[in-house]
Amino acid sequence: MKDFNKITPDLIGENIFKLIGEDWMLITAGNKEKANTMTASWGGMGVLWHLPVCFAFIRKSRYTYEFAERESLFTLSFFNETYRDTLNYCGAHSGRNEDKIVNCGLTLVETENGAPAFNEASLVVECRKIYFDDIIPEHFLDSRINRNYPSQDYHRMYIGEVIGVYVK
Repeated sequence: MKDFNKITPDLIGENIFKLIGEDWMLITAGNKEKANTMTASWGGMGVLWHLPVCFAFIRKSRYTYEFAERESLFTLSFFNETYRDTLNYCGAHSGRNEDKIVNCGLTLVETENGAPAFNEASLVVECRKIYFDDIIPEHFLDSRINRNYPSQDYHRMYIGEVIGVYVK
């Protein structure tokens, strides 16, 4: 990640709501030899258990889920608007059926801890899994949430301690 500078999480100067909800991100797990990524617009960053953390949500049906389950690290990669088509591609194609990373034109790199990330990203947040939990529909307090699950394919939430933040 030679084109990146490492910063502390508190120096992320971007609006997290915009980064995740509007600009989107790629959640990536695996290693440099074999990884998978998926586009996401749900998640968060904050402080939990006195640690800087990220929250990532992955449906069990997604190919990235297998990598997230197996590996201890994952990354959230953020891109400028010129990569919108790439993010759309990664959200519409499965790595089970093709080498999605090669086909979308991104360059896989490793963080200093060996997590997969992308050279084209403008911001990479590297996380070490510290907790997971499954979404339980009986715990929904607002009926509008059900609209997100017409197939009842509920997410697994991963909480990762932020162990690296890299910016260009």
